[in-house]
Amino acid sequence: MARKRQPLENGFVLFNVTYEDGTLTSNRKVPSTEIDQFDAEASARAAIEAQDRKIERMSGRSRGPIKAIVRADTR
Repeated sequence: MARKRQPLENGFVLFNVTYEDGTLTSNRKVPSTEIDQFDAEASARAAIEAQDRKIERMSGRSRGPIKAIVRADTR
């Protein structure tokens, strides 16, 4: 009997993010507890922007504004 595959990113939702300058980041992890089921894109955008601010503080390089967020396909 075949077993059901467990998701690789248990507890996370993956998003592809496109920035205004045309750069793309793939498979950005957002904890599923931070995703609002009624407004998933807005809550994911807020979480990713918070991650970007943290990266900016650590690296000294800022990201541009986010143009689009698309949920990544799962395997």
